[in-house]
Amino acid sequence: MRQKGLGLIIIALMLGMLLAALDQTIVSTALPTIVSDLGGLEQLSWVVTGYMLASTVSTPLWGKLGDQFGRKRLFVAAIVIFLIGSALCGLSRNMGELILFRSIQGLGGGGLMVLAQAIVGDVVSARDRGKYQGFFGGVFAVSSIVGPLLGGVFVDHLGWHWVFYVNLPVGAVALFVIIAVLPGDDTRTKHRIDYAGVVLLGGATSCLVLITTWGGTTYPWGDPVIVGLGVAAVAMVAGWVFVERRAAEPVLPLGLFRLRAFSMSSVVGFVVGFGMFGALTYLPLYLQVVHGVSATLSGVYLLPMMAGMLTMSIVSGQIITRTGKYRFLPIAGTAVATVGMFLLSMLDERSSLLTLGVFLLVLGVGLGMTMQVLVIVVQNAVDFRDLGVATSGATFFRSIGGSFGVATLGSVFTARLNSDLGDVLASVRLPAGFEPGRIQEDPTVIQRLPRGLAAEFLHVYADAIATVFRVATPIVFVAFLLSWLIPQQRLRETTKATDLGEGLGATSAERSSLAEVERGLVRLADADLRKGYYDRLGQLAGMGDISPQGVWIVARLGGEGWVRAADLAQRADVSREEGRPYADQLVERGLVERSADGEMLRLTGEGQQVALRLLRCSCEGLSRLVADWGPSSELERLVERVGPALLGANADRPR
Repeated sequence: MRQKGLGLIIIALMLGMLLAALDQTIVSTALPTIVSDLGGLEQLSWVVTGYMLASTVSTPLWGKLGDQFGRKRLFVAAIVIFLIGSALCGLSRNMGELILFRSIQGLGGGGLMVLAQAIVGDVVSARDRGKYQGFFGGVFAVSSIVGPLLGGVFVDHLGWHWVFYVNLPVGAVALFVIIAVLPGDDTRTKHRIDYAGVVLLGGATSCLVLITTWGGTTYPWGDPVIVGLGVAAVAMVAGWVFVERRAAEPVLPLGLFRLRAFSMSSVVGFVVGFGMFGALTYLPLYLQVVHGVSATLSGVYLLPMMAGMLTMSIVSGQIITRTGKYRFLPIAGTAVATVGMFLLSMLDERSSLLTLGVFLLVLGVGLGMTMQVLVIVVQNAVDFRDLGVATSGATFFRSIGGSFGVATLGSVFTARLNSDLGDVLASVRLPAGFEPGRIQEDPTVIQRLPRGLAAEFLHVYADAIATVFRVATPIVFVAFLLSWLIPQQRLRETTKATDLGEGLGATSAERSSLAEVERGLVRLADADLRKGYYDRLGQLAGMGDISPQGVWIVARLGGEGWVRAADLAQRADVSREEGRPYADQLVERGLVERSADGEMLRLTGEGQQVALRLLRCSCEGLSRLVADWGPSSELERLVERVGPALLGANADRPR
């Protein structure tokens, strides 16, 4: 594929993933305005939860259907579903419609996440894949930082509808490029898709989220609706366990829960998602209602939390790569996050915005120390055959934790708000003609009340939001206690190649075990190629007297016939004059010969033997990187496929 066409495809894939990642955070700062327009404060949490549940539960299906029917076709379908959902969200006339359309949007968003990452493996050479994986990790980082800020900007200058409408032109560009440029995928992998497992797991999760949302607020805990949901959840979990024991490719193998590392990491990840999305959902309400800041500024004031998460995700990844130690990070991270939650629980209407920023930074640092590490813990503990599904499972629980966090904390917020509002309304006299219900339907009306009366209601909102964090604090503390049960094991080489996207992406990306090892392998190889690789490889292959640049030329010509010297120089990113001395050295050694006109180069018989030695040494190095997974014919074939691609398709200037 021409580089220009590849560049367009990568941009389109990144746009698709950016849309899905942004929609997890961009709505948070728009929620107070949406509630003011549509009403339904008690349903606010479901605008976030509907999207997250749909995207998380559908992810395993998108991955396997893409393998089975072709990823291009499925990616196009995911974009179309996402855009339809976005358009309908912008047209919503009430909260019920918005929640339904957000679920449709989430269904497409799950496909965008998993298929974009899978398509990269189809269109990018193994040599370049590590670089592009870094780009996609950056998409998650950017979305986590700019999502709340963009949401505020759109609300203030265009209206909340544009939080969703902005997806349409961006998604249309991605759709056009994918249809026009991405080649069709003729390879098909047959799967026995666990439809029953997906439906039962998604249904049980939805029932439990509805219980936490409605219980004690919309319905009493003993109401037949709540009891019925509880019975349905238990029945679906029992059915899911029954199905998973017999499924050929279970969506989440039950055997994983026997591993302490997986079980504890899943629980801690659940709580991390619980705290992160709970904070993101209700802090904009505090900022816009209690402090009266604009939607844009409420996004700005959330930046300390997102910056803390991003910075510590990067730092923790570096620490793990260099030391091989990881157990202390989730312990310290959940401890810091507990402190952050406790500090946020002390907020009131008199708290300064600087104080809030410091508290959010503490919470973000704690979450950032934990999120990425939990995926690494799981990857390092499971057998090769379970690697892909275990990685998906780890991020699945974090996403579900986010759904529960928003729903549960939303229920806490609504219950406390209703109680406090009732007390205040019973003790104050409202202006003539002022309807008490407007305070919940449109919290911004508080700013228009007389100062003394407004202060009463601002205290009510501040206290309700602080209660959210008072409830979340002991829950995060439980995660701190459980994190001590995470075992420390020797870190596998490919697991050291940490991926920022795993730390910040909230939706699991279902992949095969082989693809998961390949991700780590190409990232390690990508870093190695930039650190004197050809010098070391030449020494191993008995070419110590040949410069690294000469070793690169031999490797590049291996298995080829005549190659234009100008093309070779362009490939190495040097001029022909700069590259000539190294080619001359190889000609003198009898490893390379020139054509009569001096324009072409090819290896001699001896040169081809040297190229084979280089390839063998390269593959042996890759084999050592995957050896700690144990013997596997799949991994052997992976090395045989990746080794030549890495050695012969190097586009970087040799060092």
